[in-house]
Amino acid sequence: MDGKMLARLGAVVFVAIALTVAAIDRTRQEDAPVARSAPAIEPPVDPLRDEQRRCQQLGEAAAGDAECLRVWAETRDRFLGRTPPPIAPQSSEGR
Repeated sequence: MDGKMLARLGAVVFVAIALTVAAIDRTRQEDAPVARSAPAIEPPVDPLRDEQRRCQQLGEAAAGDAECLRVWAETRDRFLGRTPPPIAPQSSEGR
């Protein structure tokens, strides 16, 4: 075999491989499933979270705010898995 014949044979093999790869790639793209968008899930509204945001915005003043102290205590209890203590009814004897 001379050099020209070997070059032609190499070119034919290269073209055959390129066509095979292109055909395989085309069939894979056709079989790909259509991606569906995931439904938007709305998180439940948590009033405690809103109060936490309010206390966060107060900054250092939140340390003296009674409502923020209550929110932080409730958050801590929720995190630790504690049940909140029952609220004692106020008596009307003092009136």
